[in-house]
Amino acid sequence: MRILKVALLAGLAALTAMPAAAEYKEEYKISTVVPAPFPWGIAAEKWAELVGERTDGRIKMKVYPGAQLVSGDQTKEFTAMRRGIIDMAVGSTINWSPQIKELNLFSLPFLMPDYESIDVLTQGPVGEKLFAILRENGVEPLAWAENGYREVSNSKHPIRTPDDLKGLKMRVVGSPLFNDTFTALGANPTQMSWADAKPALTTGAVDGQENPLSVFTIAKMHEIGQTNLTLWHYVADPLIFAVNQDVWNAFSPEDQAIVRQAALDAGAVGIEVARKGLTGGDNSAIEEVRALGVEVIELTPEERQAFVDATRGVYADWKEKIGPEIVEMAEESIANR
Repeated sequence: MRILKVALLAGLAALTAMPAAAEYKEEYKISTVVPAPFPWGIAAEKWAELVGERTDGRIKMKVYPGAQLVSGDQTKEFTAMRRGIIDMAVGSTINWSPQIKELNLFSLPFLMPDYESIDVLTQGPVGEKLFAILRENGVEPLAWAENGYREVSNSKHPIRTPDDLKGLKMRVVGSPLFNDTFTALGANPTQMSWADAKPALTTGAVDGQENPLSVFTIAKMHEIGQTNLTLWHYVADPLIFAVNQDVWNAFSPEDQAIVRQAALDAGAVGIEVARKGLTGGDNSAIEEVRALGVEVIELTPEERQAFVDATRGVYADWKEKIGPEIVEMAEESIANR
């Protein structure tokens, strides 16, 4: 009897000594809106790949693009992650802004004039403040990636002035700020998911849209009538790597460090891909679009300022909604970059 009792105790001790990985899920689902070869999908795939390599396969992560884990409604992604319906996401600040109002910061029209402006926000005190807010809301933010500056296109005519947008039916993302911005410019904005956008553009239900150049080329927007493209850099679209808080807490400290570093490394890859051909005097991405037969308008500083002026009221209204303190922190960071 004594031998049996000792054996039982030894067995229990062995069980409690097993690594935390024994309690890990067989697969962790990562939500994204678009797959590779979009920079967004590349960043998410790289994250899963690096974690798999660095844990010798103990942590298996799989990307589910198309917002399929939330039935295609990308604006529900953050809530689903917070509730544990999905484990992880590489998500857009735009899509998460309905739940986290401070993330609307990046969608303030013409806040960030250049890539250095984006970097000084995401990698500085503003980024730290936003990550703290996300933690308070049930997710663990790990790193930044990028979807790119969002440029405007349409099937009707070139856009050089705010008047050129008047009356155009424009597809915009599911954020009231985007609706307000395009309304202020005289357009007729229609909010719809990316899954619905291409069919609407194909049929002419909407005239135009706004998205990064990488989306324009990879999605072949020129084939569905989007033959006029204006580079106005009115907002950028940073992406965030994040994990549900319960999932995060279940990882050992060692594995948390691995998952976080993998996100940082994958984010750097995603940013590099998103900016490829658009920095350091390299305009190859723009020339690629022109080669497709698209008229590409590059605004003069004076032309761009007309759009800035036309949206100042929207900027002021949303500064109050987002929170003057964080907006002013962002303005100061950009001014001192």
